[in-house]
Amino acid sequence: MNKVLAVILGGGAGTRLFPLTHPRAKPAVPLAGKYRLVDVPISNCINSGFDRIFVVTQFNSASLNNHIARSYVFDRFRGGFVTVLAAEQTPLSEKWYQGTADAVRRTMPHIGSYSHEQVIILSGDQLYTMDYCLMLDHHRRNGAEITIAATPVTADDAPGFGILKTDSDQRITEFYEKPRRHELHGKDSPVAPELAAAGRVYLASMGIYIFEAEVLREALDAHQDDHDFGKALIPRAIHERRVYSYPFPGYWNDIGTVRSFFETNIMLAQPAPQFNIYDANFPLYTNALLLPPAKVSRSLLENTLVGEGSVIVDSHISNSVVGIRSFIDRGTRINRAVLLGSDYYRWADAQARGDVGGPAFPGIGADTRVENAIVDKNASIGNGCIIANEAGIQEGEGPGFYIRDGIVIIIKNAEIPDGTVI
Repeated sequence: MNKVLAVILGGGAGTRLFPLTHPRAKPAVPLAGKYRLVDVPISNCINSGFDRIFVVTQFNSASLNNHIARSYVFDRFRGGFVTVLAAEQTPLSEKWYQGTADAVRRTMPHIGSYSHEQVIILSGDQLYTMDYCLMLDHHRRNGAEITIAATPVTADDAPGFGILKTDSDQRITEFYEKPRRHELHGKDSPVAPELAAAGRVYLASMGIYIFEAEVLREALDAHQDDHDFGKALIPRAIHERRVYSYPFPGYWNDIGTVRSFFETNIMLAQPAPQFNIYDANFPLYTNALLLPPAKVSRSLLENTLVGEGSVIVDSHISNSVVGIRSFIDRGTRINRAVLLGSDYYRWADAQARGDVGGPAFPGIGADTRVENAIVDKNASIGNGCIIANEAGIQEGEGPGFYIRDGIVIIIKNAEIPDGTVI
């Protein structure tokens, strides 16, 4: 597999995930209490045997750099690496990346210094398990120059995606950018019988591409104004190159909004989630923090993930995610909430925290209720608070919080006083 280089795109400013992306790059947003979004494509690469990985970013990359440097250290004999390529000014360009294709184009001097035959291009904000070797085999068997992973979707879901139309050999013949539902006639593709029976006959691009190395270089060089893969480079390439689809019937989710981030985390805490974080054959890797087990005293927990180093006292928590080093005091009720945890223990003195900033006592105080909310890292919520958006506000903000898609988000390092109602 050393003939393949992987490039993970960190995305832009992540405005749809704001305020979670205010202090960090989108791929560095925490997931399931202990992971980061970028751990998903990196883990898929490692599990597939692709161990030369570039992560391309330009916004708030400090926390992402730190996470990758601590998490993915390969031995010197293996030759693998995970390297962050942040946006940089060069003699050829002083601008920010203008899109996904432009980001890869401007990192080609780094990528090209490594011997390779194919490049697999991935997104840093999706949740799925894929063996990329199977996609690569599909690519090679078809003699493809470009292969695009596609997930079969229904007519109701199709307008949210770029839709690929293929022939019976899975060669892509047309591309439609987010067609409206009444425009879908004739845009279906041949799929397996069980997918057709479920109405999943439209192939949505997953933003996962395998390029032959020379084809990628030529496509980027030939059309310098093609800044985006999905909107420009791929539609052009369909009529100039051998471009094939790789239908992927498994679970896949693009975590691009606050609502999708919230619901995905809640889904992972359910008894039979669509995505299995307990798959021993395809593990999800992350930074090994060597934290102690969670401690739970006189509490009831239902459908809840609890991160290491957490302490929960006499509380009731349901359908939630409790991140690492969380502290939840007595009498507190939490339902449908995602707590991102803390960078330090509530009881640690300032000197023990090092350079990490934040409130003196992170966590959730006594007799507080939290529902339909996201609590970012290190946030401190006082005693007797109600964080539930009972008024049903869809968009709003106030001291230490935002409301997006009806979900209350307590921002990183916020201090919410005793008795606050949001």
